[in-house]
Amino acid sequence: MPDSLMYQQDHFVVLETNQPEQFLTLSELLKKLETTLQKLIIQDLSPDLQNFDTVEAQAQYLLDTTCELDIGPGQYLQWYAVRLEK
Repeated sequence: MPDSLMYQQDHFVVLETNQPEQFLTLSELLKKLETTLQKLIIQDLSPDLQNFDTVEAQAQYLLDTTCELDIGPGQYLQWYAVRLEK
């Protein structure tokens, strides 16, 4: 039986264009996604993201379904769950 620790997503490494990698908690990543989404034009978002009424719901959807947000040509925002403790 798999250990439940394998499925915890408490910490993430975040990769962003021209930035050093960052380690963020779940709440910090959600805040970063919300801030980034607020800067984007709604029409530039994928149709599945446009279906949500709030930025918070969009950020949670991204966290639950993917590990990347298209923020423009030649730019990227990616996040991956990591375990910091052994």
